[in-house]
Amino acid sequence: MAKKNSKLSKKELKQRARNIKLVLTDNDGVLTDTGVYYGETGEVFKRFSIRDGMGVELLRKAGIHTAIITSEISPSVRKRAEKLTMQYLYPGISDKLGHLETILKETNLQLHNLAYIGDDVNDVPIMEVIAKEGITATPLDGMPVAKHVAQYHCKAKGGNGAFRDFADWILGLRISDC
Repeated sequence: MAKKNSKLSKKELKQRARNIKLVLTDNDGVLTDTGVYYGETGEVFKRFSIRDGMGVELLRKAGIHTAIITSEISPSVRKRAEKLTMQYLYPGISDKLGHLETILKETNLQLHNLAYIGDDVNDVPIMEVIAKEGITATPLDGMPVAKHVAQYHCKAKGGNGAFRDFADWILGLRISDC
């Protein structure tokens, strides 16, 4: 569902969706269920949803790239990005908004070509900027601060298909009639 107090009309959302060329996603809390499993040697594994992987594939088939941007430097995140053949991965980025200019230069895109899904306070600054021209979302269990700035609230929780829900919503807007 679109955010109830969103000032964007369905027509504007549809136009923005048609401009999307890159969907950026946070990792923990969006692609994962916020759980991290530790053993004696540190992080052992994170759980990812196969449905989210299909969302990446569906976006790729529609000509839309995907990228993970996360403050974590985790081998599991790198492996997941490789498995999904994501063109871009931005690990170890604490200041996501500060890295936005680098992303735009590297991808040769503009702000209106971006969508972003995040779930917590560290995602809010980049979400606020992308929401001005692009599209933003948060999982069903996203924190209230992220829900406040998201234009779309997913029906699925993080790590349980939230990214797929967002991908389906974007793709649906691109083909829907207003």
